[in-house]
Amino acid sequence: MAVERKKILLRLDPAVHDALARWANDDLRSTNAQIEYLLRRALADAGRLPAGVGKLRGPGRPPNEESDE
Repeated sequence: MAVERKKILLRLDPAVHDALARWANDDLRSTNAQIEYLLRRALADAGRLPAGVGKLRGPGRPPNEESDE
């Protein structure tokens, strides 16, 4: 069962958004996924990432579930 994700409004300086979007593109992530990746990394580095937090999917397209042959 999928966990419902929280939706938030985030206001960013346009130059910061552009830099994040370029970085996300380089890492094959959406801008939203890049922001979540960076927030999780910052929380982990600060020792504040909750224990029950699920893993973030890796970059790129998800695997094709039909190719289990």
